[in-house]
Amino acid sequence: MKIALLGFGVVGRGVYDLTKDREDISVSKVLCLEDVTLPDAEVTRNFRDIVEDETIDTVVECMGGLHPAFDFVREAVLAGKNIVTSNKALVASFYDELLPLVKEKGVLFRCTAAVGGGIGWLSELERSRRAQKILSVGGIMNGTCNYILDSMTRLGLGYDEALKQAQSLGYAEAKPATDVEGIDTWHKIILSANIAFGVSLEKETVPVSGIDKIAACDVEQFTAHGYVCKLLSRAEQGENGIRAFVQPTLVKQGSLEAAVPLNFNLITFTGAASDRMSFYGQGAGRYPTAYNVVQDLVDVLAGRGFYAPYGGKTEARNDGKLTYYVRGAAWPEEETAECWGQGVITKKVSVEKMHAWRKDHPDAFIAALAE
Repeated sequence: MKIALLGFGVVGRGVYDLTKDREDISVSKVLCLEDVTLPDAEVTRNFRDIVEDETIDTVVECMGGLHPAFDFVREAVLAGKNIVTSNKALVASFYDELLPLVKEKGVLFRCTAAVGGGIGWLSELERSRRAQKILSVGGIMNGTCNYILDSMTRLGLGYDEALKQAQSLGYAEAKPATDVEGIDTWHKIILSANIAFGVSLEKETVPVSGIDKIAACDVEQFTAHGYVCKLLSRAEQGENGIRAFVQPTLVKQGSLEAAVPLNFNLITFTGAASDRMSFYGQGAGRYPTAYNVVQDLVDVLAGRGFYAPYGGKTEARNDGKLTYYVRGAAWPEEETAECWGQGVITKKVSVEKMHAWRKDHPDAFIAALAE
């Protein structure tokens, strides 16, 4: 198999390193805007050099972002080339365009590294959904947020200090909004739910709240009451449809999620036959992520394409009620159960109502109490 790499950053370089000694996969061309010289591959700044090369049968997209990544992927599919990508934003955002196009053109498409980085989460989800009904998916899907929350809880750091430490270690970007506001996790839970349930979730119906407004005083209260805060995603299907959301969540000290340290991920599905199955590992990093890209390339060689059939558009229904911790804005007194320091614990309120309230109070921090 001759492949082309779109991008030669962290993941692209990792894929090159992991394939250079293989006999079944070889990098033929690399799209890169920097001056890079490789002994066994042509480096180009022109995507046409790749899409018009008939000897290249698979394109690996590891540029990140939406454009021009999607434009390049679409052109490659139209040219009859298989696609492997680690870009969760691209797949979640263009799910309804990509999947039908891939089927129409008869090419193979895989994206295991898009959720969980080095964890083979989507490939395991694929295997499981063939044998049983998946009831729920979710968990800790963002290493940046987990590192920040772990440092605040375990080391007593403030949010700004924990974020700077994460940036210094390369766990957080200079502009970390996509991670800390929950958007990265939002893309991942939408993609996971689509595959688990065989649907295409309306993204606008999946609410998201991040950790960017958390403060040390919040963590102190959580610890005092026996809780640990984690950014959790959740999607589940039941008789009334699909619930799906992303939000900070208070889990009991001693629980599996509470013990996840540093920048690790813990992603879980619940199956009708298997019950709970959890997957733990590095959610990012050059070689863990590149490893799953190479695994996808091996699957493409074996003729294995996407993980689930394309499903119809479905809205998430988030009318289920939870208890929340709220600080930073005045929550209605008649809907308050008790006070925790500067924050309050609400009476049961629907997920939809709470996230709508937070949109009107963007400086507030909210965290659900785990069911």
